[in-house]
This record gives sequence, C-alpha cells and structure tokens, in this order.
Amino acid sequence: MIKTLLKVFFALSFLNVGLNAKANKLMRCDTLAADTIPQRVAADGRPFPTPPDNPHRLFYLQRTPNINALCYDVNIDKKTGLADEDSPIHVYWLQYAKHNGEPEELNFIQRRFAYGYSSKALGNGKYDIRLVSYKKIPFTLMKGADGKYHIFATIAKKHLQLKSIFIQINGGSMWSPNVIFVEMKGTDPANGKEVTERFKP
Repeated sequence: MIKTLLKVFFALSFLNVGLNAKANKLMRCDTLAADTIPQRVAADGRPFPTPPDNPHRLFYLQRTPNINALCYDVNIDKKTGLADEDSPIHVYWLQYAKHNGEPEELNFIQRRFAYGYSSKALGNGKYDIRLVSYKKIPFTLMKGADGKYHIFATIAKKHLQLKSIFIQINGGSMWSPNVIFVEMKGTDPANGKEVTERFKP
C-alpha cells in the first residue's frame, strides 16, 4: 500500500517539484497578442477544450500532458454568502481525457503536493492565495467592482482578473520536467481588455 501511494505521489507531483526547483529563476515576461497564440494540443494530439462557464469560476489551469482541466472556484459559505474563511477555493478536475468533462475531486496527494493552494486572510474579505506548485506568484482573492469574487494577479505589469493558466511542457523527467513556459491570461476590469503574459520559471 505504501509503495502504491509513493508511486502516485511521484506521478502527480512531478510538475510541482520541477517548478519549485526553479522558483528563484523567474525569467523575463512577454506580452502576447491574442492572434499570435496558436491552437494548443496535448501530448496525444487532441486540442484543449475550453471549460464551460461557471458562476463561481475564478480561473482554470491546463497543462500539456493531457486535456484535463483543473478548475478553481470560489467556495461560498452558505450561511454568510461570503468566501469560506477556512477553505475559500474549491479545486477539482474536469476529466476530458477519458470522459466528457465530468467533474472529479482531487485526492489528498494532488491537493497537498501538486494542484492545491494555501490561503491567508488579509482582512476586508481579501485572501492571499498561493498555488502549492509555484508559491512565488501572489494571487489575491477578493470581490471586484461587479460585486463578484475574482482572483487578481499581476499580468504584464497590470493588476488584472486572472482567467486561465496554461503550462507548456516538453519532455524532461518526472523530477525535473522541461517547462517551456507558463502562460497567464487575465482581463483588465477597467476596460474588459484581455491580456496574456508568458514566462519561463
């Protein structure tokens, strides 16, 4: 049983290990025009689907090993109508690789070591959010001018509403994947303009 759990841990946390190992080597960023980004395909050649809209969706994450998507939704406390103080974000899969986008919860190892997050209350309904796979980039969970919760991040030197993260991997090993780039896409709340920034961790 222990050997099986270790194998699962190694298989799921390879991205986490690779990114954290290079966390202090953040390289320069490029701002990309929407028409310069080609259609993305996974390692098996299938194109990445766009997850359907969800009123609680903060952002989603995709990476090239397969076409599954990780969704990050605000977790609303039914009693207060606000983000849950202890667990403000619900992270789960949309399984496209073997199914038709059915949701599936993360297991403990995925949540703790690969695709989960840490949160710290900042007061006034704001939270500092860090992804466990790359803690160097700060995200802020808070309500926007529209009264809805969003994740805000610095993208192309602007404070934008994060929409998606895409990670391009090309080979490497389980412990040190060759991450070609990480791409963050956001929306400027002032004018609705979409901005995409790409960097190599």
